[in-house]
Amino acid sequence: MTTVTIEKLADTVGAQVSGVDRERLLEDRGFPEWCLETLDANGALVFRDLHLDDETQVAFSERLGTVELVGTGDRPEIFRVTLDPEKNPVAEYLRGTFDWHIDGATDDIPIMATLLSAHAVAPVGGETEFASTYAAYDDLSLDEKERCRTLRVVHTFEAAQRLVNPDPEPKELAWWRRRPAKTHPLVWRHRSGRRSLVLGATADHVEGMDIEEGRALLDELLHRSTRPDRVYRHEWEVGDLVIWDNRGVLHRACKYDASSPRDMHRTTIAGDEAIR
Repeated sequence: MTTVTIEKLADTVGAQVSGVDRERLLEDRGFPEWCLETLDANGALVFRDLHLDDETQVAFSERLGTVELVGTGDRPEIFRVTLDPEKNPVAEYLRGTFDWHIDGATDDIPIMATLLSAHAVAPVGGETEFASTYAAYDDLSLDEKERCRTLRVVHTFEAAQRLVNPDPEPKELAWWRRRPAKTHPLVWRHRSGRRSLVLGATADHVEGMDIEEGRALLDELLHRSTRPDRVYRHEWEVGDLVIWDNRGVLHRACKYDASSPRDMHRTTIAGDEAIR
């Protein structure tokens, strides 16, 4: 097999991995452990020109951990990220991915990692941006760390959807509210000893704090976490695979036309580490 090399793409998040092909993904015994360790160190990993079919993507995902089932049919592990409702019946709700978020913030345990492969790309827009909330926490002053350590934040699906649809019809609002709110600490203390901030579109308000004051704090932290010099923007090419650490990396899609052919196939690795 060829030698695997990595190249940093930004100061705080992102690295491109070269020397990987389908054989290594599926047969190299040491590669899954190496991949997870490298992901932990870099937050997001970019693999160019892999052109994975769904079977290969699922098989590799299973080598990294427990793959979540998100649909029905032959490949229930695959979720298609597209604004075409014929390809994804909940496509309209994916407009919420245009804002910074972590996946599963309204769950008890967010997913551990996401794998996204490009089957078709948008001619304009559709890039994906990443920002490390490990780095964001590390950048806080000692006083800020002490203040944030005790804060708890209420996350809702509604908060994310209101960013793209601030005046919903009652029926739609009721549908959003079917998913219960979830309260998490603002600071995620990981088993490894690292800490990250739990921020993003689902963060509605800070528990026990004036609503507007709490939202202002969350907005400030998000703004600082996603300053341009802290962001890696991935410009997709067909055949790319990107993996990111959902526990400490925010992401968002850049806007693109709903009629675009953009079609990403996503698998997610179940988390085993509650926010605490």
